[in-house]
Amino acid sequence: MALMITDDCINCDVCEPECPNDAIYMGAEIYEINPDKCTECVGHFNEPQCQQVCPVSCIPFNPAWRESEDQLREKFERLQAAKA
Repeated sequence: MALMITDDCINCDVCEPECPNDAIYMGAEIYEINPDKCTECVGHFNEPQCQQVCPVSCIPFNPAWRESEDQLREKFERLQAAKA
């Protein structure tokens, strides 16, 4: 399941540089996460880095975007292959 950023976001800018997949970007009003790029840091870290640094805890799992560990790993591998 991908992550999402809620309206509680204070635009502090700490999450965007932590994302190893460049899934976080500035939306119209707050930061947003592209679920096609979000692997919950699978393949990079043991825990989602954006959640770790967020000072207001506004990055929950997105219930509308459910993915298994295997699906997240496959997405990670696809994203890495595209970078090469």
